[in-house]
Amino acid sequence: MALDGIFLRKVRNELMNEAVGLRVDRVNQPTKDEIVLNLRGRSVNKRLLICVRADSPRVHFTNYNIDNPPVPPMFCMLMRKYLQGALIKDVRQYETDRILFIDFDAVNEIGDRIELTVCVEIMGKYSNLILISGNRIIDSIKRVDYTTSSVRQILPGLDYCLPPAQDKLSLENENISKITDRILSQRDKYLSSAIMNTVQGVSPVIAREIAHKTAFEDVYVSSLNSDRCEILKGEILKIQQNLNSTQEVYILCEDNGKPKDLSHIDIKQYGDKLRVKAYNSCSELLDDFYFERDRINRINHRGHELIKLLNTMIDRTARKLIAQREELKKCEDKDKLKLYGELIVANMHRLCKGVAFYEVENYYDNCNLIKIPCNPALSPQENQKRYYKDYRKAQTAEKMLVELIKNGEDEIIYLESVLDELSRADTDNEISAIRLELSDGGYIKNTKGKKKKPPKELPPHEFRSDDGFRILVGRNNVQNDKLSLKTANKNDMWLHTQKIPGSHVIIFGDGNEISDLSIEQAAAIAAYHSKAVDSSLVPVDYTRVKQLKKPNGAKSGMVIYHEYRTIIIKPDKELVERLKVK
Repeated sequence: MALDGIFLRKVRNELMNEAVGLRVDRVNQPTKDEIVLNLRGRSVNKRLLICVRADSPRVHFTNYNIDNPPVPPMFCMLMRKYLQGALIKDVRQYETDRILFIDFDAVNEIGDRIELTVCVEIMGKYSNLILISGNRIIDSIKRVDYTTSSVRQILPGLDYCLPPAQDKLSLENENISKITDRILSQRDKYLSSAIMNTVQGVSPVIAREIAHKTAFEDVYVSSLNSDRCEILKGEILKIQQNLNSTQEVYILCEDNGKPKDLSHIDIKQYGDKLRVKAYNSCSELLDDFYFERDRINRINHRGHELIKLLNTMIDRTARKLIAQREELKKCEDKDKLKLYGELIVANMHRLCKGVAFYEVENYYDNCNLIKIPCNPALSPQENQKRYYKDYRKAQTAEKMLVELIKNGEDEIIYLESVLDELSRADTDNEISAIRLELSDGGYIKNTKGKKKKPPKELPPHEFRSDDGFRILVGRNNVQNDKLSLKTANKNDMWLHTQKIPGSHVIIFGDGNEISDLSIEQAAAIAAYHSKAVDSSLVPVDYTRVKQLKKPNGAKSGMVIYHEYRTIIIKPDKELVERLKVK
């Protein structure tokens, strides 16, 4: 769901209360579509995230530390030049449209005070962040020229103008009767569509909610009687009254733990199908709603080459395995080749050249007759040698193929584990550590030229169970090995998802008996830090560290164990966040 104009009004109100009077301490640009303003006051620090990515445009405070590239982009440098040290003095919204203006009191290079405005336009793929002085565009995060749009250009030096207006009515400026009459005039449309076509700043989920509260379902406007029309008018009035209210509850709808919709009013249209979660801050809601999606986007942006490489290697190895298994099937008939050779030797005295097959008694099958195909151009001795040669070839191939298939299966398990690590990486350091792991394993070549400094090793993720036991989770395969085989004590508890790529998890007993509650919570953490994070139920094996063995030549992160127990658990994001040591 996109952030609508009415929800943006709530964000604007929050920024007015908490951002006005703060100064810009630093400007960062984590990705090409995101700007983070680090704000500082006398006793408060805030991070204001402005995102203009097509699938998740928004502006709000964020509590997450977003990793930044080592070299800031040019637009980031320009924003630092103009906004570093600037004071936020006002936050404005254009009617109830998805356009927000953040006004700054700044100082230029020669010490003169100037007024600057950051315009945030939240309009799907046309979303943009524009830095304005007076009414003149300084620059924008996305430049729009004549080749992109013949209607409205956004380029340095041009005057800023608003996007073309839609023929919609603003709840702020129009009376309820006029809005309701226009909705009811669209008799051939569904009620939610008529609301969307009429009211400025209303998202599809809010339009459907108004329709649901009016008629319990989305019906044609023509089917509404006078009573339903009055209910519709009342629901529109509630939205208007809610526009500038100082409400403290915002709604997130989740489908199997995944965010589906967000709203500034209570949502009833889904019934019991979706879980409803309430927030006291619209920024907190937006942070939770978009964080996981944006984290994946950032990883895809920064690690797209590694992701592509790993998928290619997995696909190539899988195709090779299919061919090897087919070849192994052909080797199943090797004993028949040996039998044919033996029977030809036993009957050599009665066989002659120039026939298509030999018909002899099979003394392994009660001397029943058996037909042995042969090459008429070859003598019986030569046919016998050919069968023995094919037998030895199949026998050798079978031994080699069994080993190759085992190596290929291990290879896929390892590559999928690395891909899983990459999907959960949060920082450039983690991606660099994974790249180094692949480089050390010979999967990628070292870059030419000056040898790069190895990435700073990050500590394992740390958690604390409700019983007080310390739980560590490896970030990558190299750290998994170190954690399980060197750091952990032999009586500590080791956990891992059963036959599913994931992180090694260790519960440190420190000489105490590890409780069932800690094992259960650690299993939920292990399921969450695995490829099965979106599954409903995940099998997690657990055993003492002393049961782990590292086979000779095994790849990083691969261990074997024989004595273990299994717990079936559901990945629990809320539990993981609650137990995480900050």
